[in-house]
Amino acid sequence: MFFCTWLVLSGSLSSANAAGVVARDDLGHRIRLSQPAQRIISLAPHLTELVWAAGAGPRLVGVDSASDYPPAVRILPRVGGLGRIDLERLLALRPDLVLVWHSGTPVARRERLRQLGFAVYVSRPRRLAGVADSIDAIAALAGTSQVGSVAAAAYRQRLAALRARYRGRRVVRVFYQVWHQPLITINGEHVISDAIALCGGVNVFAELPALAPRVTVEAVLAADPQMIVASTSNTNLDARDGEDFARWRAWPQLRVNQTDAYLRIPADHISRYTPRILDGVETLCAAMDTVRRALPPGEEIRRGRQ
Repeated sequence: MFFCTWLVLSGSLSSANAAGVVARDDLGHRIRLSQPAQRIISLAPHLTELVWAAGAGPRLVGVDSASDYPPAVRILPRVGGLGRIDLERLLALRPDLVLVWHSGTPVARRERLRQLGFAVYVSRPRRLAGVADSIDAIAALAGTSQVGSVAAAAYRQRLAALRARYRGRRVVRVFYQVWHQPLITINGEHVISDAIALCGGVNVFAELPALAPRVTVEAVLAADPQMIVASTSNTNLDARDGEDFARWRAWPQLRVNQTDAYLRIPADHISRYTPRILDGVETLCAAMDTVRRALPPGEEIRRGRQ
């Protein structure tokens, strides 16, 4: 089995070597390499996971400080963190492809990498369907499309099944709390908002202009959500613990308190733009169904002030 897989990949790589490889990133930039990338650096945790999903994990030679999955990446050299790049270490690792997150790597740093001669792929997550597209693009640049296309197809199939299952469900108004102090949420352009919509929910702050805007307590009270969701890196997912939801429980008139509709989801399963995000979507959709069953029959969906 291993020998057959090696033959398939060898043939794929030989063809790619002859013609070079090309793909477009999320900003529409065309990245062309004379041969498949052999030394890849990822500057975001979700990109590190996507490289492995694309079948190019062994090509990673460096990652950002937050990359921790799969476990094999924990031994790799660290070349920066959010908004920061250790250029000296990056240069020493001699990458032929650098993967960056649009929101985590400022334009000036991306341009500096290009000026130094590096091929730069920019990820800008917006919709759930884009996970599969990113896998395809990274696999194309690494010459591992025969592996990546299988992973992308499996993701698309699972996503389509979820969309079909939850299509037409009764609307639930959702406030997604990124952080409680300061109070931060998401707008309609965020991939998590797409997850809420898939489950049949409405993001109460979808119309705000910023991707991750600050909001006031008064704005949340006016929006009067039927469900409040937060992500956590803590292994304890009990929504009754901690400060995440304490302030909202102090307002018994909020509709969320009528059904105790609070949910915590592991951050890796809802905030990371990888195949694992569908685990978080499944959790969210199931919880939303529980809220629907608890809501009074015929309760009118109110939009509130946003």
